[in-house]
Amino acid sequence: MNYERTNSDELKRAGLKATLPRLKILRIFEDSDTRHLTAEEIYRQLLEAGEEVGLATVYRVLTQFEMAGLVRRHHFEGDKAIFELNETGHHDHMVCTACGKVLEFFDEALEARQQEIAANQGFFISDHSLYLYGTCRGMQDVGICSLRDELPGGRTN
Repeated sequence: MNYERTNSDELKRAGLKATLPRLKILRIFEDSDTRHLTAEEIYRQLLEAGEEVGLATVYRVLTQFEMAGLVRRHHFEGDKAIFELNETGHHDHMVCTACGKVLEFFDEALEARQQEIAANQGFFISDHSLYLYGTCRGMQDVGICSLRDELPGGRTN
């Protein structure tokens, strides 16, 4: 199957014109081993690939993708937005405060308990985000983050 054609169709279904910057940014998300990317990381990958796309364009495209439901924006720590493709079902996140590594998880018992708490209050949950902050096992045991070495710049997945 033609990669560009598939992404072009995906953008059109989301109500977006298939421009070159949009296609290239979508491809970075789909090809990346890392599910959680900042705009700066995407921009850096574009530069390394010899693409002439400005950082402002990257931010604009990410905002358009978010509005179209293609990506989700998270603010795990500080002011830096982190984006992930909106392709998997609901999940929650654990964030290592030592290195920034983001781990995804889904726990059916936790989800059921949240629904139970909401029902007891007469509340209907339409959506939620759960971020758990802490440190990985390596940091706890020996003071060295066991999740640190996956991305340049000290930030990982």
